[in-house]
Amino acid sequence: MPGAITLLTGPSRCGKTALCRELAREGTSLGRDIAGIISPARFTNGHKVGIEAVDLRSGETRTLATLQESARSDPHQLGLWRFDEACFEWGNAVLRQAVPCDVLVVDELGPLEWEQGRGWLAGLEAVDSGDYERALVVVRPALVPRALSRWPRAETAQASELDACKQLMASLRRAHSTRKAPR
Repeated sequence: MPGAITLLTGPSRCGKTALCRELAREGTSLGRDIAGIISPARFTNGHKVGIEAVDLRSGETRTLATLQESARSDPHQLGLWRFDEACFEWGNAVLRQAVPCDVLVVDELGPLEWEQGRGWLAGLEAVDSGDYERALVVVRPALVPRALSRWPRAETAQASELDACKQLMASLRRAHSTRKAPR
C-alpha cells in the first residue's frame, strides 16, 4: 500500500521549509530514514538573495537560485530568480535515490515543475512511487489543486497552522513507536 502524502502549503515566508527542516531533524533523531530535498532561502542583511538545496540524508548543500536585478528572457530564469541547472541535475539524482525511505520530503514542487516541466521532476516521480511511509511535499497554495489532481489521496496542511504541524510531528513519533523492522 502506498504511503501517506501531506501537501504542506501556505504563503511565502510562512515557515514551510523551516517546518520541513524541523521534521527532518526530529525524524532523524528518532532513527527514521528521512530523505529528499529542502530549499531554504539565503538572506543577506534581511533580504532574500538566494535559494539553497539541501540533501536531507547527507546534508550536502548546493546553490539552487540567485536573485537577479531584473527579469530577463533567460530559460534558466523565473521572474527575478536564476536557477542553476547543474543543481537541478544533482537534486534530481538525490530524489531518484531517496526512495525507499520512511519519510520523503520534497521542498518545493512549484511553477517550474507543474507549469514548465522542469525543476524537481524526480520529486514528482518519487512521490508517485509511494515507496515511503509518508511524503511531505511543499506546494504553493495556487498549485494545490494540481497536486490533488495528481495525488487525490493526499491531505493538505497549512504550515502556519500550529495544530497541523503538531500532528505531523506526532505522526512521526507514533510511527517510531510502532516501527517495523528496518528496510
